Amino acid sequence: MLLGSHVGMSGKEMMLASVKEALSYGADTFMLYTGAPQNTRRKEIADLNIEAAQALMAEHGMKKFVVHAPYIINLANTVNAETYDLAVMFLKKEIERTAAMGSDTLVLHPGSHVGEGEDSGIASIVKGLNEVLTPDCNVHIALETMAGKGSEIGNRFEQLARIYDGVKWNDKLRICMDTCHLNDSGYDVKNDFEGVLKQFERYFPLSQIACIHLNDSKNELGAAKDRHENIGFGTIGFDALHSITRMNEFADTPIILETPYVTREGEKDRAFSPYRYEIAMLKKGIFDPELIEMIRKDADRA
Repeated sequence: MLLGSHVGMSGKEMMLASVKEALSYGADTFMLYTGAPQNTRRKEIADLNIEAAQALMAEHGMKKFVVHAPYIINLANTVNAETYDLAVMFLKKEIERTAAMGSDTLVLHPGSHVGEGEDSGIASIVKGLNEVLTPDCNVHIALETMAGKGSEIGNRFEQLARIYDGVKWNDKLRICMDTCHLNDSGYDVKNDFEGVLKQFERYFPLSQIACIHLNDSKNELGAAKDRHENIGFGTIGFDALHSITRMNEFADTPIILETPYVTREGEKDRAFSPYRYEIAMLKKGIFDPELIEMIRKDADRA
């Protein structure tokens, strides 16, 4: 399996620091944002320290990683023309950055229709993707499955299929499956993931899944809330999530953890990464119910 997590990218080392962080977790892959996900401030490609990062990846046999587009990109917004125009402009630049860094997968939240309805939102997403995708584009945009909160689009496979159907160069599209989002949108990951995949295959071959976000959920099935939980501590549970990492169909698919950092009650300013522990737990295939306390104790000793 290719198992990793979200990592940061900042400081002088930039992408090199991202690779170092992933390696410190015992990861085989990773996902990063090219800057803060809440804004459009970005460094020039020449300042991302790509060559050194790629050299370290090659040294450790790490070949694949994923880039995630910022949340502020909303191609589905037909209410505010400036929001839509910014989304198109910035997505074009994100494709350039992703290619320059050496990844072929850019994960994108499809967008929210902000009250204008599903049909309007999907049409706007299609329009935007048709503006940014070209026949010679060497980056796939992986549309993420969403939880369905608010006016999100992408919480049903048929919505994603409608986007594919409208995009001219849809061979440049892929899907990113998020297990928490699937659960929260009503797909039973815990008890019938094979059934979920069969529903998916009504619209797409499994080869269209370019990335999996492996997250437990704080919510019951169909809650439409999108609140991630640490592996094994949520309503999906360890066994179901671990079994996904062992599926032959996803042996070469980056599986990325986006689980919450661990904090103590009343100490929200001190947060500890769970990824080294969760990756080890998934690789061993044994759930540790004391994981959270172990992370806290290890942080105190560090």
